[in-house]
Amino acid sequence: MPSIPVAIVSGLHAEARGETVRRLLTSTPHAVAVHHDLRGFPQGRVDRVVLDAWGIRERTEVPIAHGCASCTIREDVQPAIEGLAADARLLVVETWGSVEPRAIASEVSKVTGVRLAAVLTAVDPGALLDDLSCRDRLATRALTAAATDERHVAETLARQIEYASGLVLGEGTAPEPARTVLEHLGAGTPVTALDDLLCPTGPVSADDLAAKVSPATVRLPCDRDSGDVATVVWRRLRPLHPARLHDALRDLAAAAVRSRGRFWIANRPNTLLSWDCAAGLLAIEDHGPWLAARPRAAWTREPPARRIAAALDWRPKIGDRTQLIAFTGPALDRAALFAVLDGCLLTEDEMLAGSTTWETYADPFAGVLD
Repeated sequence: MPSIPVAIVSGLHAEARGETVRRLLTSTPHAVAVHHDLRGFPQGRVDRVVLDAWGIRERTEVPIAHGCASCTIREDVQPAIEGLAADARLLVVETWGSVEPRAIASEVSKVTGVRLAAVLTAVDPGALLDDLSCRDRLATRALTAAATDERHVAETLARQIEYASGLVLGEGTAPEPARTVLEHLGAGTPVTALDDLLCPTGPVSADDLAAKVSPATVRLPCDRDSGDVATVVWRRLRPLHPARLHDALRDLAAAAVRSRGRFWIANRPNTLLSWDCAAGLLAIEDHGPWLAARPRAAWTREPPARRIAAALDWRPKIGDRTQLIAFTGPALDRAALFAVLDGCLLTEDEMLAGSTTWETYADPFAGVLD
């Protein structure tokens, strides 16, 4: 018996997300959607809503898991799909607002008899540019997925776009500028207008989608200038000086609407650091050792995508250590941006001093990374 395709539809923009679901339901016979209504979440209520092309089929209250909206959806989606798959030709899972689709895709992949066919992020072209550049927290728009959710609008929307296997451009104003931004941030992910949306058949690998946003294997956009929007990719080999980099962080964070990648600093040569910045809000995190810093026997335990990425970056002496950050935004000054970044690299004399000296450098990142 052939498996049933499952499409996940995510996105902060409720109207674009809802219209995408409606188009999928009306274009595919026997299509069914499941949506978790979180409007009552602050009062302790979550409803699972099952819909088809004619409207709501059923509404069921589900228990809240761990006080977390994302956890509730993640734990309920598997039994919901299992209960609907027998009578459907397409299953659509509509996530709520700020819920990131990665965890949902992982749960869908565990269900027998279905296949993940697409992870679509739907966006409102009229709201996209403002939301990617604003510094609002999700809480200011009643979009938090838990009481402790301190995420921002820009970072959440950017991650939904970057993780997706397909991007859907909703109806609204300024569709072409929005399409251009999606093409940059999506790094090769197809962008489809609502009127051109087709029933997805897949299959799509949740592991592959996770790999393209993981810092060690991230799929970044290429250098590209589209007039109003540009992407520049900075790639170097030398380590960064921790103090000079720290001093430049404010300027680098403000240089682009979105920047992300991986890098290394001289006094932490074994640590792969991630760079994740949206709307000037920068996060730097420790993502474990570079492959070159691990025993060779441990390499086989790494996913194939990690080993391939390391092989492509491999250089004598430094292994897979690299500086790789992509910056996307309007009016980027490549020369000025690269001058700041290159000024943070170790000089020739500092390189010759060697790693023993590098270890003595003051570490302004200690409070963040330790």
